[in-house]
Amino acid sequence: MTKILTFGHQNPDTDTITSALVMQDLQTAAGKDVEAVRLGEVSAETQYALDQFNVAAPRLIDKIEGEQVILVDHNEFQQSAPGIESATILMVVDHHRISNFETAAPLYYRAEPVGCTATILNKMYKENGIEIKPEIAGLMLSAIISDTLLFKSPTCTAEDVQAAAELEKIAGITKEEYGLEMLKAGASTADKTVEELLNIDAKSFSMGDKEVRVAQVNTVDIDEVFARQEELENAINAETAQHGYDLFVLVVTDIINSDSKVLALGQEQAAVEQAFNVALDKNTALLKGVVSRKKQVVPQLTDVLS
Repeated sequence: MTKILTFGHQNPDTDTITSALVMQDLQTAAGKDVEAVRLGEVSAETQYALDQFNVAAPRLIDKIEGEQVILVDHNEFQQSAPGIESATILMVVDHHRISNFETAAPLYYRAEPVGCTATILNKMYKENGIEIKPEIAGLMLSAIISDTLLFKSPTCTAEDVQAAAELEKIAGITKEEYGLEMLKAGASTADKTVEELLNIDAKSFSMGDKEVRVAQVNTVDIDEVFARQEELENAINAETAQHGYDLFVLVVTDIINSDSKVLALGQEQAAVEQAFNVALDKNTALLKGVVSRKKQVVPQLTDVLS
């Protein structure tokens, strides 16, 4: 039997890492030979969740060479593994927009407008009559808490809240207390390099004929990040020159007050002002109530640039 690899997007967040591990468990229970892998480093927040439930991180890979794969928490090829075009994609389970995706053969594709991939995976366990282990429940709960910012993000749905309530009981933890500690574990930025800040959670998007990079950093102290604005701008300009981005947007989100401050650079910088009805001051602007890249940043920029 050929081993199937399952993984999420580059610069993995908690949903990406844990959903790969959960998919491995789900498919293994169904008799498949599946291995979870990852395309980037494990964040402090994700490591906190893995440590809490005593689960090892997936092994790191840097490319795909014709393997059979299952994609979780993404579908866009520019966010996936180098060589993904050569892979046989058997399945996708995702909660993002569908873009730049094409396969030569039919596949199982499941995309739902919920706050987290783990919410969909929770349904799949129940639909297939497979028992959820406590540690798997803990990983899924961690993903939901992360993607919904402890249920405060506008991406959070009633289905996410219900799934979290179910998983909380199986995992044997209190979701609010555990969730706040997990988010705080990933919110310190003082010990991170500028390059790490720009790549903790960054994705590339095609918007019309423009290439846009949107990076997001969750923190409890926005000023701590912007104290390094000059360094950040130098690094952003270097990445933009190397990869040909038309726009690079860094979204720094205050997880306590649920606001974000953006740093925007590139030849399409004016799109940020138009998309959010703000005036950039020294390349920055405060976006009140904005916490979700998926729902409150990418669609607005796409409307302007497409």
